[in-house]
Formats: sequence, structure tokens, C-alpha cells
Amino acid sequence: MGARKKISADARKEARKSLYFAKLNDVPTSPRKMRLLADLIRGMEVNKALGVLKFSTKEASVRMEKLLRSAIANWETKTEQKADSATLYVSAVYVDAASTLKRLRTAPRGRGYRIRKRSNHVTIFVDTKNTNDTQN
Repeated sequence: MGARKKISADARKEARKSLYFAKLNDVPTSPRKMRLLADLIRGMEVNKALGVLKFSTKEASVRMEKLLRSAIANWETKTEQKADSATLYVSAVYVDAASTLKRLRTAPRGRGYRIRKRSNHVTIFVDTKNTNDTQN
């Protein structure tokens, strides 16, 4: 790695130290279905978001809830505080498309229909209300 790339890589690492997030790759759910849940919890307080995900009837909510708990645990580890004492909220949720598995389903008259089994990557960022207010 060259000197210029190393400097920019170190700068990115330092910037990520102040961010609290969790990432889940290759979730076998279509991105459209996962974005419905992401829109539900974006900007909510963490406890309220956990309640919404817990009682949601969507199949993807189980994975999203587990990922949110992981993001909270990452925040607790980095700041060495308990999540109960702080006002945590979901600052950002990103759902990106991942690889698509292509399958064939038999069709009448010797044809085949293509089935696309989509998957996605989900990233959840968690932050405190106090930190966000002082930066703006």
C-alpha cells in the first residue's frame, strides 16, 4: 500500500471509531421487504424500535431486531456505558441489494420461467441524542 492510500485508510479508520453500527450481509430477503422495516424504525428511540420489531408480523423483523441488539451492544462496548442510561436512537438504516440467485421453474409447453431469489445487506447506525445535538 502506498503512502497516500495508507493516510486515507487511517483517516477512515479514525472516523469509524466514533460511529456505532452493526452490519448483516447476505440476508435471504428481498431488499424491498427489508426496506419496509427499515423505514419503520429509522429515527426512533432504541427501546421503541425494539418493541416495534418484536411485535411486527413480518418475517424479516426477527433478523432486524437481532441486528439492532448487536448495534446497541457495539455502542455499549465502545462507550463503556449502559444503553438504559443514555437516550439512544437509530440514526440511520441502509439496505443495499446483494447477490441474486437465479433459478428456473418449469413452465408449460417445454419452457422455463426464471425465478430471482434476492438477498440484501443491512447496516444499522445507533447514536445518542446528546452527541447529535452538540454537533449541529
